[in-house]
Formats: sequence, structure tokens, C-alpha cells
Amino acid sequence: MGDLVSIIMPSYNTSQYIAETIQSIIDQSYQNWELIIVDDCSTDNTDYVVSKINDQRITFLKNKKNSGAAVSRNRALREAKGKWIAFLDSDDLWKPDKLEKQIQFMKNNNYSFSYTNYEEIDVNGNDTYVKVTGPKRITKTGMFNYCWPGCLTVMYDASKIGLIQIHDIKKNNDYAMWLKVCQKADCYLLDEYLAKYRKGRSGSISTHSIKTMIGWHYKLYHEAEKLNSITSIFNTGRNLLFGCYKKWKYVKSSIK
Repeated sequence: MGDLVSIIMPSYNTSQYIAETIQSIIDQSYQNWELIIVDDCSTDNTDYVVSKINDQRITFLKNKKNSGAAVSRNRALREAKGKWIAFLDSDDLWKPDKLEKQIQFMKNNNYSFSYTNYEEIDVNGNDTYVKVTGPKRITKTGMFNYCWPGCLTVMYDASKIGLIQIHDIKKNNDYAMWLKVCQKADCYLLDEYLAKYRKGRSGSISTHSIKTMIGWHYKLYHEAEKLNSITSIFNTGRNLLFGCYKKWKYVKSSIK
């Protein structure tokens, strides 16, 4: 069957999407996985939707109080038993061969950390014809420049990377995680579109202003990475510049 994959999924008020997201995991050609969902005190019927899915590979945990995605991901990572760690937010989707192709890519090249391209969909699941890729190789410096990988595409080898736990920041916590992993291994691109990112959902990071996101980036460097104020400001500015570069170089839009 191959090595176990632990899939990390924080959830909060995504009852409208989570069943489709889980189904995209169930439909994987690679079947040796466990899904660890940590719900952050959803106020909708996420609990009920998940309870109707009968699959013993799914573990559903609930936080005692609303704590944010960083706490939820940390908890799921402590529960994970797999050699491979993969991430999928509760409103995004994988294509059926995502796990199989990515594991084979990493094994063939002896990589410990990888990501893939992804496509964007709107809140209703319609194709927006936006496709996102990234650098072929991301070093530690490259990851500090910008958060190139989409969270839904990342996978790493836990037997080589070890347990990752991140600082409790409310936003950019996936980026905080990649910064830690990249201290142990470079990240390599599997140049195929194997996931779908749902953009524009209320409360998602893609709906917030540039000013708000600048504040989150500063907190990432200053609080999570423990960098001084000047270095944090410098890194925030550098991140903005490379964000513009990413949109020019790696984000492509085509209207059919």
C-alpha cells in the first residue's frame, strides 16, 4: 500500500464545502492515508456534515475554545502518524492523482519537501482560469523572500523533517510552517496542476486588504520568527516586492 500519508485539515464554518473537500481525498488513487480534522468551534453544522461521512481513516477533533488555525494545525500534527505530511484546507480540493504523483516525485528524487501547481476556483467551485505555479527550487532564503507554495499543495517527509510546531499567530501560520521546514530541507516544485484553491470565501486571506496583510507579515517575522523590528520591517517590504514578482511571473490567467 505504500507509506501512510497524514493529511492535516483545520476547519471553521465550512459546512458548505467540507464534504466535497473530503470526497476529493477519498477519491485519491493513493489510498493509504489518514485525515485529521481539527475543528475550531464551528458555529454552523460542520460537525454534522463530517459525521455523515463513514470512513474509518478520518479523525475529527474539536478545540475546546476558538483558537485559530495555528493551534489547530499544531494539534493535528501532534496526532499524525504518517511518514508523509500533507495539508488541505477544508474548502479546497485535490485532483485524484495528487498524492500518488507527489509521493512518487519525492521518492524518485529523494526530496523531503515539495509542492505543486494549483488552479483557482470561485466560491461556487467554478473555474476562474487562473493558474499558479512557482520556482523550481525554494531555499531557506527563497522562502523568506515569499511564501511561494500554496498550502493545499505542500507535502513533507516527517521521518526526515520531524515534528513541526509553530507560534500561535492568527494569520500566515502556514507560511510560518514552511519557514521552519525550509530550515531542514529545500522545497521542490512538481510542475503539475494537482489542486484547486477556492478563492474569495468570506474570511479567507484572499479577501483582506494589502494594509491588513502587511500587518500580518510583520507579526510573522517579529513574533513567530523572533526577528527584531528593523529586520521584520525589511522582510515585510521584501515580501511585498516578491509578491508583485510572483503575480507577474507565476500567476497566469486565461479566459475561455
